[in-house]
Amino acid sequence: MGLIDLLTGNTGNQVAERAENKFGISRNQVLALLAVAAPLIISYLSKKSQSPNEAESLNTALDKDHDGSILNDASQAEARQSEGSSILNHIFGEEKQTVENQLSQKTGISIDKIGPVLSMLAPIIMGYIGKEKQQNNVGAGGLGGLLDGILGNASGQAQDGQSNPLNDIIGSVLGNNDNQKKDGGGLGGILGNILGGK
Repeated sequence: MGLIDLLTGNTGNQVAERAENKFGISRNQVLALLAVAAPLIISYLSKKSQSPNEAESLNTALDKDHDGSILNDASQAEARQSEGSSILNHIFGEEKQTVENQLSQKTGISIDKIGPVLSMLAPIIMGYIGKEKQQNNVGAGGLGGLLDGILGNASGQAQDGQSNPLNDIIGSVLGNNDNQKKDGGGLGGILGNILGGK
């Protein structure tokens, strides 16, 4: 399953619905946040996994806690929100506040809600990575390549996918300004901006 399928499929929609009910923000805003946060988290993890120690601890965490079952049961996202917060603290470290501010500005989700919503989304994203790891039978040494592969495919899919429903959602939430049109707009432009800026 590609990253785009995660975002546009049942799991993304179910989590968006739960977050909408819990935090009173629109489902499209949650999907837009997931679409921007997922590649951001994966690119940070990819960078971290260049260190053998970090790769080992990520590998252990994925094996122990993230087998992908959460993708079939979105209610876990709510139950595991505090775990999600710890995940984000580990991934972003001192940059967490900056990342949350940027995501808040991009999606229009208020700064007091962006952290809790991200904490709901983080276990979903980790579950997705865990499932891909199992399916590809990857150990600690192969995690960097796996994560880069996920990002490469998502970026390629986003660039081709003119009919991608996410592009419409993201366009409506983040606004189609001239810069976005120049960048290819929609998800492809956003992924390019985030991943290009790293």
